[in-house]
Amino acid sequence: MSIGQAPPEGAGDLQSGNLTWRTLISGDRTPSDQITLGVADFPPHGILNVHRHEPAEFYFGLTGEGTVFVNGTTIRIAQGIAVFIPGNTDHGVLAGDQGLSIVYGFAQRAFDSVIYEFKDGTQPRCLTSVGEPLQKE
Repeated sequence: MSIGQAPPEGAGDLQSGNLTWRTLISGDRTPSDQITLGVADFPPHGILNVHRHEPAEFYFGLTGEGTVFVNGTTIRIAQGIAVFIPGNTDHGVLAGDQGLSIVYGFAQRAFDSVIYEFKDGTQPRCLTSVGEPLQKE
């Protein structure tokens, strides 16, 4: 699937942050049963809130720059830089002044099988679930 064919997701999802993403390979949408891959876009100073999930994940920088937080360690991400995030590890992202675009991936059949648990203690859920975004107080 091309990036232009994948619908944007995540807009208005305050629990995950203020990024959007497009899922390009996922067994519930494309012919794949072993990998999930997509592109996430962050506005300037955009965030992906600290969370964890069972499968390991990777990020690969496409444009812009930012910081990935992995278990209290900060890692710079920018064009051409790859970051590995072990499974069940707290991690989040903060984009820089120009925003950030990354490729993300999991060795999972489908994106909707990745259950996110956010550091603020909110209930675990998949990011593709339908429903009203949770409001932070």
